[in-house]
Amino acid sequence: MSKVKIEKPNIYFDLPTASLQDIFENEDPSLRHCTVSTCSAEMKNYDRTDFSQVVFKQVKLNGSSFKNVELTDVIFDNCDLSNVDFLGAIIHRVEFKDTKMVGVNLADATLRNVRFENSIIHLSSFNYSSPKQIIFDHCSLKGADFYACKFNKVQFQHCDINEVNFSQTPLKNVDLSNSTFERLIVSLDELEGCIISSEQAVAFAAMLGLKVKE
Repeated sequence: MSKVKIEKPNIYFDLPTASLQDIFENEDPSLRHCTVSTCSAEMKNYDRTDFSQVVFKQVKLNGSSFKNVELTDVIFDNCDLSNVDFLGAIIHRVEFKDTKMVGVNLADATLRNVRFENSIIHLSSFNYSSPKQIIFDHCSLKGADFYACKFNKVQFQHCDINEVNFSQTPLKNVDLSNSTFERLIVSLDELEGCIISSEQAVAFAAMLGLKVKE
């Protein structure tokens, strides 16, 4: 199966430093062409803000609201986004690296050219989202919810996907063969074309109520 190719964020080198507080000083809420580093801005409201060419480094945004934001050419590096609400967000050419995203809400979001790398994304929600050209690379997605998603070129590379919910999500051409799980929640009529390993076939058989005779 060919690898998914995605566009990387277009980020300038030596971006000036900025503060998230700068957002509230603009008539049109936005933050562009800057680096935000080593700060804590938990439980804040950044709804409908435009973020463009921004690098977040070691920033804690736990429990903050980013509903209906636009993220374009953005990198989150070693951040804490636990329980952040990205409901309805538009996310394009974005990287989440070494980032904690437990309980993050990406329901109804539009994701294009997004890479999740070495990140903890337990109990996250992608319900009704439209992920296109997405890579999950060495991520832990235990208990994540992908209910009724529209996958288009989505790749899981060496991820922990135990207890992930793929109900009502077509898995055609989705390669799960090098990821690990004991149990998945899937819709039987959406399994056609899903790519799994021979070892995983036994687990799928058990989910279907089949008994494999050795």
